[in-house]
Amino acid sequence: MPARGTAPAPGPLSPSVALRVECSREGFARVRAFTRHTLRVWSLDHRCDDATLIITELAANAATHAAQGAPGAPEIRLGFRLDPAHLLVTVSDPDDRPPVYASGTGSALEEHGRGLCLVDALSEEWGWTPTPPAGKTVWARLSTCPPI
Repeated sequence: MPARGTAPAPGPLSPSVALRVECSREGFARVRAFTRHTLRVWSLDHRCDDATLIITELAANAATHAAQGAPGAPEIRLGFRLDPAHLLVTVSDPDDRPPVYASGTGSALEEHGRGLCLVDALSEEWGWTPTPPAGKTVWARLSTCPPI
């Protein structure tokens, strides 16, 4: 499991976008649509499937484990930063607890608990960092290079 740390720093002219979404069925549909649209605009169609799965898993984890304890209508924040070699995807939530990576535990038939394993498999690197005064940001880095 990756160690807790800071997200890789982007270059000085890195494009970035962010979106706040409510933790709901409509919010998750918006997460997927926003991800696909952003990557198409950035000519990263070849990363759409992996990035959409990663951001959906991270958003689902935030909604399931972190945003439920937040007062009012729970929201999470998505972020995308692009530099020439990498795409950084982030999900921020109001909970201070670190993400739990459950490697190889439990049955392969379980419905939950494999999200970060998917993130780990599809990204070059992932981690998390606290976001004072409260909360955390979970991030994953993907190469922008097309597959061979």
